[in-house]
Amino acid sequence: MKIAHLLVLGSACLLLSMGANAQWQWIDKDNKKVFSDQAPPPEIPDKNILRRPGAPSSRPNFSPAPATPEADAAAAPRLAASGARPSGVDKELEEKTRKAEEAEKAKKAAEAQKIAQAKAENCQRARQAKATFDSGIRVARVNAQGEREIMDDKARAAEQERLQSVIGADCK
Repeated sequence: MKIAHLLVLGSACLLLSMGANAQWQWIDKDNKKVFSDQAPPPEIPDKNILRRPGAPSSRPNFSPAPATPEADAAAAPRLAASGARPSGVDKELEEKTRKAEEAEKAKKAAEAQKIAQAKAENCQRARQAKATFDSGIRVARVNAQGEREIMDDKARAAEQERLQSVIGADCK
């Protein structure tokens, strides 16, 4: 029985020590050592990170290698001889950007066409209604109670003005 207790105690100690190995250690902006189980903030440079967990760095390194005039001078003849020139734009990213711009243009064109079609339909309806009112025939409307009412001259004039403004706005 004592062996089982010792094994459980030993494995617990081992697991606790593994957790301690998963520690980050870095020097912050105030030159103080910081210990944490989480990665340091992005503004901490890699040179200030003293210890990382057992796995390789989970922080991507986006900083380019420091450029020196000697390295640039040495690389220039090789680039000129090979005919290659350095490109700062990723071709795949450029292609994705171009496709996204084309999709946006197509979406805007479809929306503009939809608006133009709606305006054309409004124009046609307004012209038909104006022709009806201009003919002088009686026009009836249904009121809020569901009853038919014949429009008087004042209501006809107001409706003709409204129709004329719709024609002016949508029939261009």
